[in-house]
Amino acid sequence: MTTVALLGTGIMGAPMARNLLLAGLDVRVWNRSREKASPLGEAGAVVAGSPSQAASGAAVVVTMLSDADATQASMRPPDGALAGLASDAVWAQMGTLGSAGTEACAALAAEHGIAFVDAPVLGTKQPAEQGALTVLASGPDAARETVAPVFDAVGARTLWLGDAGAGTRMKLVANTWVLSLVEALAEAFALAERLDVRPQDFLEAIAGGPLDVGYAKVKGGAMIERDFPPAFPLRLAAKDARLIAEAAEKQALDLPLVRAVAAQLAAGVERGYGEEDLAATFRTAAGS
Repeated sequence: MTTVALLGTGIMGAPMARNLLLAGLDVRVWNRSREKASPLGEAGAVVAGSPSQAASGAAVVVTMLSDADATQASMRPPDGALAGLASDAVWAQMGTLGSAGTEACAALAAEHGIAFVDAPVLGTKQPAEQGALTVLASGPDAARETVAPVFDAVGARTLWLGDAGAGTRMKLVANTWVLSLVEALAEAFALAERLDVRPQDFLEAIAGGPLDVGYAKVKGGAMIERDFPPAFPLRLAAKDARLIAEAAEKQALDLPLVRAVAAQLAAGVERGYGEEDLAATFRTAAGS
C-alpha cells in the first residue's frame, strides 16, 4: 500500500485526502490549523502533529498550500517533511506557486536528494471533491510510477508536460484564461444590470453557440444569486493573478489585460471579499 503524506487540508487538500483514502492509500495529513485536518482523522487518515511526522516512511509527500513560503516552510528540516522522507520518496508539489516559487522548491528538493514533481491542478473545490481534477505534471520519468496512484486518485487525467516547471508554466497560462473569463463575465453582468438587461438573458443568448462557456454558467449563477461560497477564494485568485503578471514581466511581455484583472481582483480583496469565491469580483464591478 502506498503511503502518502498530504500537507495542507484546506478547500482543495481536504477533498484530495478523502479521495486518496477512497483509493485505498495509507494517508497521513498535516495542516497548520490542526482543527481543519481533524475531520480527516475520522475518515481514516492519520493526523500528524508536524510535517516531518506525516512524511516519516511516506512514498509520496503532497504539498497543497497557499503559497511558496508556506510550502517551503512545511518541507524544511528539522520539523519539515524533508526530515522524515526516505531517499527514494517523491515530493509532489500540487499547489499554485508560480515559476519562482516552484524553482525554489525544486532547489530545496535537490539539496536534500529527493525527486521533485511539479504538478499543479486544474479545477476547484467541486472537481477536487469528485476526484476529477486535471493534473499538470512535470518532473523526472523515474518518479511517474510512484506518483501515479496519487494522481489517479485525485484526478480524472494527468498530463505529463516535461521537466519540472513545465506544469507550473501551463498552470499560469490556464489561469490567465480562467481569471480573464470570470472578470469579463462579471463586467458584462454589471453592464447588463445598468442597461436593464437581465444577466440570465445574456446567458441564454450565448447558450449552445460558439460563445458559450460552461464556466460562465457556474460563475454566472453565483453572480445572479449574489451568493459566493468559496470554491476558488478571491484572495487566492488575486495571488494567482500576481504570479501571472510577474511571469509576464520577467519575459518582458506587456499584458494589459492581465494587469487590469490583477488590479481588479486585488481591489476585491481590499473591499473584504477575499474569502468569498472568485465570482465575487462581480461585487467590485457592480459596486455592490
